[in-house]
Amino acid sequence: MNRALLFPGQGSQRVGMARELARAEPLAAKTLAEADEALGFSLGELMAEGPRELLTETRHAQPAILTHSVAVLRTLGEKIGNPAVAAGHSLGEFSAYVAAGAMNFQEALLAVRRRGELMFSAGAERPGAMAAVIGLRDETVSRVLLDVSSGECVPANFNSPGQVVVSGDARAVDEAARLLSAAGAKRVLRLPVSGAFHSPLMLPAASELARVLQGVDVQDPMFPVIANATAAPVIDGGRARELLVEQLTSPVLWSASVGTMLDLGVRSFLEIGPGRTLCGLNRRIAPGVPCERAGEPGDIERIVTADRESRK
Repeated sequence: MNRALLFPGQGSQRVGMARELARAEPLAAKTLAEADEALGFSLGELMAEGPRELLTETRHAQPAILTHSVAVLRTLGEKIGNPAVAAGHSLGEFSAYVAAGAMNFQEALLAVRRRGELMFSAGAERPGAMAAVIGLRDETVSRVLLDVSSGECVPANFNSPGQVVVSGDARAVDEAARLLSAAGAKRVLRLPVSGAFHSPLMLPAASELARVLQGVDVQDPMFPVIANATAAPVIDGGRARELLVEQLTSPVLWSASVGTMLDLGVRSFLEIGPGRTLCGLNRRIAPGVPCERAGEPGDIERIVTADRESRK
């Protein structure tokens, strides 16, 4: 089955996430209980009940999204067959390595929790900002950013044709917004984040994350995982560890990553976890290639039924 698994990143969290899934699926409930035990507080309650402001904090949002994704993944189990490849957007790359058997859930959860804390701290030490740029080519955005003079501002996410996120010092992002609008951007939208993620401002976080990941057992994945930083397949555990650190300070090459998966023969995508952001991006990157979402009990039932029918 030439299916790729996709895992969302920060921003896809919402109050109520995984609540119905845990009620309907014992494996999902067990996954949330494991997360609570590993973290030492009730992440499941925060996911289900909020408050939203607390759930949105990077240190909580990242483990919440990973937990939801793994809960869905475990519930689906062998019902979705053997994926050809996996990829995750930013934080979602950890979920992809869990899916590929390269990391166990609890170790990944603790690493992601620490990653969120480090990213928040780096943002507090050197305040930054991010903005989504709509309606310009990737090359145009990169060229315009070279003219920013008030600080560091770089491309952070090449999400899809016509959608690039920029990241850097707050004043520099404001200057970039003016320049990009003058260059013809349809919209430039500041994002509600606590730092300049995927930029050089995250260097302190990356240095400490490298130390954290040295204590995590990262095996060779059972199937390739496409790295954010390179848009290339990873089949070596040591290289996976290096690239998880590198992605903190380098752009997420999402559009190119989807292209790599298509080149590898992928003919359908399955987004696993909260939200449907990645399927939305795929409609612009790979129009006509099916992308389904699996995050709630109804999604799982629909996918299992469709797969069963396809085998008849």
